[in-house]
Amino acid sequence: MYLGVDIGGTFTDLVMMDEAGAIGTAKALTTPGELEQGVLSAVALAAEARGLALHELLAQVKIFGHGTTQATNALIERKGAKTGLIATRGFGDTIGLQRLLGFSAGVPVDQLGWYSKRRYPDPIVPIALRREVPERIDHAGRVLLALDRAAARQAVEELAAAGVETFAVALLWAFRNPAHEQAVGELIREISPNAYVSLSSEVSPIIGEYERTATTALNSYLALKVVSYLDRVEAVLRENGFSGKFYILNSAGGVMPAAEAARKPVLLVASGPAGGVLGSLQLAKTLGHHNVITTDMGGTSFDVSLIVEGKPLVSASHEAGGYHLNTPMIDILAVGAGGGSIARVENGLLRVGPESAGARPGPVCYGRGGTRATVTDADVVLGIISPDNFLGGRMKLDLAAAREAIRTQIAEPLGLGIEEAAAGIVRIVNGHMADTLREVTIGRGFDPRDFVIFAYGGAGPAHCAGYGAELGARRILIPATSMAHSAYGALASDVHHSSERSQLMRGGGSGHHPWEGIDVEEVARIFADLEARCVAGMERTGIAREHATVLRTVDMRYRRQTHDLIVRFPDGPVDAQAVRAAVERFEADYEGLYGKGSGFRDAGIELSTFRMQATGHTATPAPKWDGARHAVEPGARMIFEPGLGTRMKVPVWQWLELPVGHHVDGPAVIEHPETTVYVGPKQSAVIDKTGNLSIDLAEAKP
Repeated sequence: MYLGVDIGGTFTDLVMMDEAGAIGTAKALTTPGELEQGVLSAVALAAEARGLALHELLAQVKIFGHGTTQATNALIERKGAKTGLIATRGFGDTIGLQRLLGFSAGVPVDQLGWYSKRRYPDPIVPIALRREVPERIDHAGRVLLALDRAAARQAVEELAAAGVETFAVALLWAFRNPAHEQAVGELIREISPNAYVSLSSEVSPIIGEYERTATTALNSYLALKVVSYLDRVEAVLRENGFSGKFYILNSAGGVMPAAEAARKPVLLVASGPAGGVLGSLQLAKTLGHHNVITTDMGGTSFDVSLIVEGKPLVSASHEAGGYHLNTPMIDILAVGAGGGSIARVENGLLRVGPESAGARPGPVCYGRGGTRATVTDADVVLGIISPDNFLGGRMKLDLAAAREAIRTQIAEPLGLGIEEAAAGIVRIVNGHMADTLREVTIGRGFDPRDFVIFAYGGAGPAHCAGYGAELGARRILIPATSMAHSAYGALASDVHHSSERSQLMRGGGSGHHPWEGIDVEEVARIFADLEARCVAGMERTGIAREHATVLRTVDMRYRRQTHDLIVRFPDGPVDAQAVRAAVERFEADYEGLYGKGSGFRDAGIELSTFRMQATGHTATPAPKWDGARHAVEPGARMIFEPGLGTRMKVPVWQWLELPVGHHVDGPAVIEHPETTVYVGPKQSAVIDKTGNLSIDLAEAKP
């Protein structure tokens, strides 16, 4: 048995798979403050569905994969550890100064023009907890000024006396020579043996003084929250009979043991959203899809990512909590559009989001204290979501309260009927999401018609027909695990370990070929060292080298440029031919991104950072559909069709009763105990052999 769990803002989702590949899902309310209780509740529901006691199910589980927002929440709420920072003399304020974009980091594009929204983030390390020590290492790793150990000891003692719980050490050019950082780390362990310590040369050995400092500081800032939470979750599982492997979903493309996550908690900053992308990647491989747009519409946000030619797009740096980090992360764009997005009238115009009702109080129809109309309230008023069959009937929704909220807050101020107002809410949020999809596809030079949309999350299946049609896509796939797809990613993802190292190399220029002058032997030595580190990480997980695959990349740019492209480095021997092939691939990628003729090889080439990723297969079974064998007659109910603006009776099908190959013509509703799918006019859906719903949009008009 294999379990995957993902904690969202409203629900804690679980996916269960047995040895034959049969899949089941469960959904429990998230329990803020005691998240592990929501996890246990979801497992209990899964056990009940199998007719087992909680401990009986957990005793059968071989692998438990977990995606968590604990790191993200600690950063957003600024509830991390009291962290002290030790930097090179004269550079203690690097984390506060940031870069030019620091004062607008994390501000939505539509609000960048509001000066009041542009400010430096609340510090994770206040000035009073920063210390500087005399020392200096240059770009080549040479010691220019030896570490003043007495000053370093004094700095550590002062921070310890100030009550610091964790330490971050970020000295200049430490990734080229870590000796000084290691010496400071030894002092910290001597003076504060129980303190958590992050060294930039271990956490982030990458060029970029500010990003390296911020990444290291954030690693320590998040450590206690993340480590204590993971300890609690694992303890409660083992107390209830679990004896298998406990994996944590990271932001970079896989799962890692809890012990590894405790060493680098900064890798969990986007753990939850990454799960859906990785689950989509595994499913896409099974179905033979190479280009996928992943769309996760939950209660608060709409998360979008791309899988291109069978690989998720990965960013070498990203923003989190107002700080720029240089840890690799699956490139995910999130906007404030979800089932809990609040609708309102401003200056006679209908607005939806980005503010959300969240898990508590939630939408008005939840009956948990919410008073402001949301997207989910609109779906209930339109008849798309049944108030009596939400979560399989386990949670009754208050239709009357939802209608009253939309009547008073939206319909009357705009002079509309209640259903018309609800339809307007749905059309606007669908439009927001379609605009986001255009940004990540057309805005990056991709044709959305070449992609399949994967739609999941609590609200995604109810809205994908709308935003997919408006985008102009041809097909949408709703996974059988759509209601808990990020949890499926935690279950199905492979073990992932990565290692990076920055070292500047130059080639070409002055009429030479751009690969000429690059030190091939040094490139080979760097990749050999990175591979050794990755393999060691795999072996700590219990995966032998022969069962792991490695991927080499290098960050490249034309000389005098400030931004890099991550370029795939060829497999096989690292020789002059491989270096030349990598440079040629960079030139092709550059012109593919910026346009034919945009490259300028006469400027020469710079290689800045070398990266290695190792992947070990977790050997989970392939998913298998165990659905009905015979078609059944649908039910029916009246809905207000949001696109056409008319009331009509539509068939209501039960997903778990549909046989493989069964077609559903829209408009129609397909219900699952944990989600609702809406198929729009001129659209059709079919259930495939692995239980997924595929919606054909070829005839649909945006």
